[in-house]
Amino acid sequence: MSYSDFTLDKVRKAFNLTISDKINIFSSVPEIICPPLLAEILQENIPLALASNTEKSRSEMIIAPILIAIRKYLNNQISLFSGIDFTVESSQGLNGNCDFIISRSPELLIVNAPVVTIVEAKKENLNAGLGQCVAEMIAAKLFNEREGNNIKTIYGTVTSGTNWKFLKLLGQIVEIDLNEYYINDIGKILGILSSVMTEELL
Repeated sequence: MSYSDFTLDKVRKAFNLTISDKINIFSSVPEIICPPLLAEILQENIPLALASNTEKSRSEMIIAPILIAIRKYLNNQISLFSGIDFTVESSQGLNGNCDFIISRSPELLIVNAPVVTIVEAKKENLNAGLGQCVAEMIAAKLFNEREGNNIKTIYGTVTSGTNWKFLKLLGQIVEIDLNEYYINDIGKILGILSSVMTEELL
């Protein structure tokens, strides 16, 4: 078993979680003006990614440029890992590759605690990726604890590149924002990503 085998129901039962569906969890987060370079990249890349319509194309052409732009916005004080193995506890199914891992550490060669955000790329049907994302968030929490960095909150997002859904893990409670944010509202997406990476949220 690995991260990709988890549905939302499976991960809830396996780790004794409470799933809390909420609306507008991130409504108070201010928008960030989209940097001109990112706007230009997205204008070029989105049609290409949608034409290919694979998770890989969306991940490379839409999601990665957005995450790199946020890293630059935060003065490179976070590290970004793409497609790496993040095996934390194989016996519990917490093993496999994560699409993107973000750590609040500038170290680029190895994943260091605290891992704060997990980004799961999906071609479509974001809800189908929620279980996998939550499992990866649980792994991040366990990883941080083992490294002696017990940050309270882990964030996650499941995205097709054009649609974004955000999650929050605090203790045994997973809050899932029922809102989806769309690429034409890129300022809001950038604002949420910046906030969860720096834990400016209350």
